[in-house]
Amino acid sequence: MAAATEIGTPGVPSRQGSKPWYSVLYVQVLIAIVIGILVGWLFPNIATNDWIKALGDGFIKLIKMVIAPIIFCTVVSGIAHIQNASKVGRVGVKALVYFEIVSTFALVLGLIVGNLAPIGHGLAAKPDAAAVANYVKQAEAQKSVDFVLNIIPDSVVGALARGDILQVLLFAILFGFALMALGERGHRLRDVIDDTAHAVFGVIAVVMKAAPVGAFGAMAYTIGKYGPAALGNLIGLIALFYVTAGLFVVIVLGLIARFIGFSILKFITYIKDELLIVLGTSSSESALPQLMEKLERLGCSKPVVGLVVPTGYSFNLDGTNIYMTLATLFISQALGVELSFTQQVTILIVAMLTSKGASGVTGAGFITLAATLSVVNPALVPGMAIVFSIDKFMSEVRALTNITGNGIATVFVSWWEGELDHDLLQRRLNQQIDPSDVETAITTG
Repeated sequence: MAAATEIGTPGVPSRQGSKPWYSVLYVQVLIAIVIGILVGWLFPNIATNDWIKALGDGFIKLIKMVIAPIIFCTVVSGIAHIQNASKVGRVGVKALVYFEIVSTFALVLGLIVGNLAPIGHGLAAKPDAAAVANYVKQAEAQKSVDFVLNIIPDSVVGALARGDILQVLLFAILFGFALMALGERGHRLRDVIDDTAHAVFGVIAVVMKAAPVGAFGAMAYTIGKYGPAALGNLIGLIALFYVTAGLFVVIVLGLIARFIGFSILKFITYIKDELLIVLGTSSSESALPQLMEKLERLGCSKPVVGLVVPTGYSFNLDGTNIYMTLATLFISQALGVELSFTQQVTILIVAMLTSKGASGVTGAGFITLAATLSVVNPALVPGMAIVFSIDKFMSEVRALTNITGNGIATVFVSWWEGELDHDLLQRRLNQQIDPSDVETAITTG
């Protein structure tokens, strides 16, 4: 379901490599950001023009346009296809329990680091005062009981039309389980939803062609309005996210790996080819087929691999979770909007839900950030333009963290099921393997 513009055929990075350098989207966005910095620095009056600002805002609106259908399709498809794996009850529950626990660690780590290093302070960003006042008024008018009741839509069509994230999520979860219960009778509808998901991601592929224009507008306006000093805050957010993601992989995933009996660094070395594909495409889905094959050869049970890896792409996005909590705190600090302890707990709950609508495609992290901000505190929504200007620099780390997390999740669930070949695992990770091990691993389970 990944955007064709970014990844082409999954697992075949050579297509992008054969393109002229100037036609690669990543290069175009980099050039646009550099030009935006120069225009904002040298021509601040032009950079703060409403039409320049509209370039970034317009791209954000295009992204928000597809939030509801993406969440509906990915969540329904992820739940409905669980039935295609054997031992769905036991393995599925174990996988979901693991996903929720580890995702919570990722969210909490992002909140802790974001509070300890408040790098958003000093940016003094002040978006449209009238828009913020309107958002604040709406937020103050809503009581806690209203928030809970508003999760239930008056109508499904209305929820999709308004793009109300939590309402769409509720219906998608219910619909997914109902479709799973239909068994074979629901296969045609599952195929329709899968095809719809492909079409929606095709829309994203088209929208992403405008990413350089949006990046230019967002960066030029940010630098033009807040001055070159804003670059320090933005670079600080990038560095902080890289460090936090690294800590999560080494400490959290490292401890899980050590508990099972192997080294996280050796595991990263083992999947280095897949990580390079992800790095070049900014999408963790681009390496999905190779990752599944390598996990089987590593000694994981084939049924577990077939269930955990695809499901993890909708339910286990550790890098996206870290990004959402860090970026939310950064935006609140930049806008001078204080988030209470209760609101930060709300971030954990809401982000846990909205991240379930993210797939391994470029831009998914920004989409889920938009969904989270709109629920936690609508006054933060105008600050998305600040983060968007540097989002591309963080998408690769999100994808790398996501694919590593899904690999560790599969090994852990296989171990939990008692279907992990420890001897084969050690030989593979220590590069002590002979040809006969390949057949042994593929026939496991």
